[in-house]
Amino acid sequence: MVVHKRIRSFNTKDTYPEQQLDNDLCQTVVARGTMVFVRGQIGQNLDTSESVAIGDAAGQAEQAMANIKMLLDEAGSKLEHITKITIYIIDPRYREAVYRVVGRWLKGVFPVSTGIVVSALARPEWVVEIDAIAVIPDEVQR
Repeated sequence: MVVHKRIRSFNTKDTYPEQQLDNDLCQTVVARGTMVFVRGQIGQNLDTSESVAIGDAAGQAEQAMANIKMLLDEAGSKLEHITKITIYIIDPRYREAVYRVVGRWLKGVFPVSTGIVVSALARPEWVVEIDAIAVIPDEVQR
């Protein structure tokens, strides 16, 4: 059953053939349901507030995606219901490593994605932050 309409789906290996990326994305998502906004997640364990993977952009992206999955589960949604992600990195050289991690977590999801390079995040040890918008589909709420 198709829950969300994903318009102009594509894979980054076709869009950016010079990079080692494999992210399923699309240009537009039409979703029905209750919206879930996930605060920007970083390389921090949500249970202990401990920063993890210091100096490792891929490791911080891995923790951020694990946090997003956990928070969506707690909200009654799932990774497959993500409609939009925004990825913030402090160095453009981290892009490929971070996008590879995100692409693995969101394989087959096809969200809309925006990537931004920023000068810094809230703590100096954080090098990547990822936020997400998802939905709890109407069918699940009944």
